[in-house]
Amino acid sequence: MSDPLHGVSVFVEAVDAGGFSAAAAKLHLSRSAVGKTVARLEERLGVRLFHRTTRSQSLTHDGQVFYERCLRALAELRAGEALLESGKQEAAGRLRVSMPVLFGRRCVAPILRDLARAHPKLELDLSFSDRTVDLLEDGFDLVIRSAGGNGMGAGDGLTTRRVSQQRMTVCASPAYLRKRGTPRTRDALAKHDTLAYVRSGQVRTWLFPQEDGTNAEFVPRSRLRLDDLEAIADAAVAGMGLAWLPCWLIRDHVRDRELVRLLPDSPGLLFDVHALWPATPHLPVRVRVAIDALAKGLPPVIK
Repeated sequence: MSDPLHGVSVFVEAVDAGGFSAAAAKLHLSRSAVGKTVARLEERLGVRLFHRTTRSQSLTHDGQVFYERCLRALAELRAGEALLESGKQEAAGRLRVSMPVLFGRRCVAPILRDLARAHPKLELDLSFSDRTVDLLEDGFDLVIRSAGGNGMGAGDGLTTRRVSQQRMTVCASPAYLRKRGTPRTRDALAKHDTLAYVRSGQVRTWLFPQEDGTNAEFVPRSRLRLDDLEAIADAAVAGMGLAWLPCWLIRDHVRDRELVRLLPDSPGLLFDVHALWPATPHLPVRVRVAIDALAKGLPPVIK
């Protein structure tokens, strides 16, 4: 008796990815292997699932009907697996996580690596990107987002949990401050060289919380504009001007006295870091332990 699920996950991935080549890349298979798997599935079912051309594949009517049924079946299988996993403490299986590039590399990935060491059956598939990913469409189990980074918002079919808060601060090198003086108020920032952070062609405004709940804004006007926070930190260490950066990024520079935090009487902007995952009545152990590890291990708010 043939396995009714054989080839189904590959077929669904081919649809979700938009083609055999993209599915092959996600599944770590060759394009030929994906095409042969789908062809065998079509032969077993006795229908054509895809219209094929030399450049693209699109679903037939039968393919669309079958795809919708496959999605429901796979969802039930995942729920069943999660239910069985819920009584276990060991995380196992593949965990696909998307995270911002710099925060992910510096703060998130080390925690997940430690988690993998503690759970030998856990497989990690980590993606570093500052774009806003579609968790469901892109097939991630977990996405880490920051309000100050690549956007927030749970959306339909998603669950979210705040796993950390981080603070922004104005800083400069001791050499720069000896040369140009130390700004004591926000108004004094306009008299100094600043390092501007640019995203999507726009200079990011520096924000400072007010007692009434609003944020005071400062628009840095700079001859040095960069689209990478780490490069801004390096420029600040080199004495090129004032920078507005997350405390987790500069804490080692502050410890080594390469940078000085400024405006101690003006609290820095707090931003939330959230974990998002597909809403499900039975959260897989591998996802739950990852969320708990991040909530426990991400850098605490620096006052």
